[in-house]
Amino acid sequence: MSSVTQESLKTELDMFGIDCDNEDVLDKMVEQCICNRVKVDEMVLEWVAYSTTKNGLKLTMQTLEQFEHEILSKRNKSKQSFKREETHNRTRDIHTLQDLIKAEEEEENLLDSYSTPAKGSQKRALTTPEHPHSKRSVALLSSPGLLLSPASFSPSVTPSQKYSQRSAKGEVMVSFGAVQGTRWAGRKTPGAGVQVELLEGPEDSLCSSYKYMFQRLRDVRNVLTEKIEELGEGLRSHFSIEEFSPVSLPAQDVITVLGQVCCDSNGKLNAQSVLLEAGPEQGGQQVPVDLSELKEYSLFPGQVVMMEGMNTTGRKLVASKLYEGVPLPFYTPGVKMEMDEAEPMNVLVACGPYTPSDGLTFDPLIDLINVIVKDRPDVCLLLGPFVDSKHEQIEKAQVTETFEAIFSRCIESIVDGTNSVGCRLVFVPSQRDIHHHFIYPQPPFTLPNLSKEQAQSALQRITLVPDPCTLLIDGVTFGVTSTDILFHMGAEEISCGTGSERFSRILKHMLTQRSYYPLYPPVEDVNMDYEKFQSYGQMPLTPDILIIPSELRYFIKDVVGCVCVNPGRLTKGQVGGTYGRLLIQRPAPSEDGTRQIPCSAAQVVKI
Repeated sequence: MSSVTQESLKTELDMFGIDCDNEDVLDKMVEQCICNRVKVDEMVLEWVAYSTTKNGLKLTMQTLEQFEHEILSKRNKSKQSFKREETHNRTRDIHTLQDLIKAEEEEENLLDSYSTPAKGSQKRALTTPEHPHSKRSVALLSSPGLLLSPASFSPSVTPSQKYSQRSAKGEVMVSFGAVQGTRWAGRKTPGAGVQVELLEGPEDSLCSSYKYMFQRLRDVRNVLTEKIEELGEGLRSHFSIEEFSPVSLPAQDVITVLGQVCCDSNGKLNAQSVLLEAGPEQGGQQVPVDLSELKEYSLFPGQVVMMEGMNTTGRKLVASKLYEGVPLPFYTPGVKMEMDEAEPMNVLVACGPYTPSDGLTFDPLIDLINVIVKDRPDVCLLLGPFVDSKHEQIEKAQVTETFEAIFSRCIESIVDGTNSVGCRLVFVPSQRDIHHHFIYPQPPFTLPNLSKEQAQSALQRITLVPDPCTLLIDGVTFGVTSTDILFHMGAEEISCGTGSERFSRILKHMLTQRSYYPLYPPVEDVNMDYEKFQSYGQMPLTPDILIIPSELRYFIKDVVGCVCVNPGRLTKGQVGGTYGRLLIQRPAPSEDGTRQIPCSAAQVVKI
């Protein structure tokens, strides 16, 4: 759409003999043209036709408002209904990127002119050839940020001052492995030949949305019972236990019992409120547990444990020994794979939100795209939220575009911005993505309407996966979840005398409980569908790499042979956050048969 100015409107009006020297009236017409996406000549023709039917109305502020209500608003509604019908039959048609940018900038200028002015401020003129764009806006015309202009997202388009003034950009916060002299770059042709797939294949993975809110209590009970029995069988065979005793049966000898830890009330678990709930095979009863004789323990609600102790009355179990769970084995490829020692695989990991909390400007995402272009990783794991439900402007409904449209622009910008790199892109949804299904396990995103060129590139480069999932990337397994289980379990876990750090304990619990979300009951923010959780929320094996972003402090840890990475979030409030990068090298089998960690180096870096 050509630039709309007072002069162009006045020229068109003069052609029909309509005199208008009132700047307020001309400003109003400029506003109506931009907001309703109407060209200058069309606007004047519409007004002439309308005023003729009204016996020659004069051009005033009042008649313009009447004209907008009766003509322009109806014109918009008919256009929108036509577009909705059209999108069912064909993909969205964006004529040219330049037109889109120009329309956004016109809207931005209009919205800025209506923001609260400072003293002595003057009306901001629209961009014209005599008043060109700033160097920054011109540079953005060829950058990924052009689709992420906040003008259409929110009336407040002021960039975050704290984010732009952040310090320590690119500083390494945490390192793991042999990082000295490491070259953090992808292969000569990033993404070429890299195989990214769901470990269990599309048939046994969550690949589409499903109906929820039909859950019955007995279905939940059945899932929990099967979990107790399955983990109990692993404990029994590993520790050579003949059989488990009923938890509530009085006995004068030391007994071995199996059950799930729970709390005796709705409050937080503590050493005096621990109950052990047995499965149906062990009587299905609950019994209070006395932990005073245990030298060390680490417990949380929902944990399946095996205990030794005395229960002389049948009313309380005095525990004397606690057995930890057993993690699953690691992945072993069915076919011997060739080792490529010359070119390790570079994987970048980032987790949303991708905007600072004081505005819907996607500057952090643009900076991340620039990092991808510079470092040229082979695979980018990008976890939500992309459109954060906890963002203040979204909570207060201060956006002027649909959530789906904002998400669509994010995806388009990432695809376009990394097209020159050719890296593989993996998108993982989040419970905080306001435009997506609010259920756990969470189905994968669906691709927005992309142009033909974008669609062809997307089919080759993009992988959409659920939360949680287990990925197989070039023979290395990645466990991935965007749900903050670290934060949730950290608030519920109790421990004594373990001597280990809290994050390591929680991560070990996840691996030994063989689940991406072993906490029961879940926190209020997590809407769990237990039947789907039983099918898609369990770990089929112990992953080589576990990606587990959290609000808690970033880290990289080796836990029972699994490299666990919390890359942090790309933004923390109004300031920049962190992202992770890993160098993956498939190790050659050792002579003594011991397993070597496939992650040779990893870092958490400040954005």
